[in-house]
Amino acid sequence: MMNPEKLILETPYGTRDLLPRDAAEMRHMENMLSSLFRSWGYDEVVTPTIEHLETLAPRVQEENSLFMLLGNQNKILALRNEMTTPIARLVSSRLKDAPVPLKLSYIGNVFRVEQTQMGRQCEFHQAGVELMGSERPAADAEIVSLAIASVLACGIKDFQIHMGQVDFLDGLLSYFEIDEQCQREIKSAIERHNFVLMDSLIDALPLSEQDRGMLKELPLLNGREELLRRLYDFPRNEQSRRAIDNLAEIYALLKSYGVADYVRFDLGIIRDFNYYTGMVFEGYSPGLGFPLCGGGRYDRLLTEYGHPMSATGFALGMERILLTLDRQGIQIPSVSRDVYIGYAEQSIGEAIRRAMELRQTGKIVELGLKGQSYEEAESSREARGYAALEYFQ
Repeated sequence: MMNPEKLILETPYGTRDLLPRDAAEMRHMENMLSSLFRSWGYDEVVTPTIEHLETLAPRVQEENSLFMLLGNQNKILALRNEMTTPIARLVSSRLKDAPVPLKLSYIGNVFRVEQTQMGRQCEFHQAGVELMGSERPAADAEIVSLAIASVLACGIKDFQIHMGQVDFLDGLLSYFEIDEQCQREIKSAIERHNFVLMDSLIDALPLSEQDRGMLKELPLLNGREELLRRLYDFPRNEQSRRAIDNLAEIYALLKSYGVADYVRFDLGIIRDFNYYTGMVFEGYSPGLGFPLCGGGRYDRLLTEYGHPMSATGFALGMERILLTLDRQGIQIPSVSRDVYIGYAEQSIGEAIRRAMELRQTGKIVELGLKGQSYEEAESSREARGYAALEYFQ
């Protein structure tokens, strides 16, 4: 028998228990999002929590961000650190002959070794979709629109989608003939919002003061439709011009969806620059310093698995959604508890039959486990939060 004194009753660092109320709120959101994704034509898939380390490698910049374990035959395994890569593996193997476009959704927990922060721990939950097999702006517009619909469905009304295009910056850096290593360093600084480092890297470039100022300004540019017109005035090559055209096409479609008012253009949105290949976006709510959702186009990932295919998608951070609702004082609908059934000891059979009858009609019913007086049953009903009492004498 284990020594009780050696038991550790705390959860591991970066994890937490969900108590009944928290679990009910999380499940409510998951069920609502699952239904929403299905209404847009997305089929849910479920992948293992554990993957081979090599499977996750294409999207892992630092292996020490993974929870790793040793499996059978000394194979190194890892807990998934996001959901897109396992789905890319699934599509490249089990669904490689499926008709395209593929529209897949998921809801699951993911794990990352990192410092815990508000709305993000080492274990957290994501819900999202992947649209694979279409390179059209219509696919990106659908993803952004569904992301907006998802945040709205969760009950959050006050938020903005910040949308960028990684090819615009890539094209501009190529226009100025900046070497690849320096490009990576500049983009890394922008991704981490380290603008002091970005400025120092740009200051070291053999460019005119005007051109250096233009590069420094770029990540700070954000605005509505008028910003697109301004971007056409930047020095550009074919790559950056196509990027602006792409944003304009997506935005026109977002107007048709009726969600353009939620969207701002933000050239500082890069996300993982080694991964995303076109449109990228993040969703923010005022007063919160982290994105509620994020995604974009990633046309190279499936090539890593031997199955070249264009793709776009997004993910919501469930804990961040719940935290935002709490911060904004928005109540999540609670599951109603309908009937508590109490009984005198001699009436237990009748009480059981009534409980089963009510449950078959869809009611949430709790049956007392011992005989009670009416007053005791009423006290139990109130303490356990049931709307009504039925008592059998």
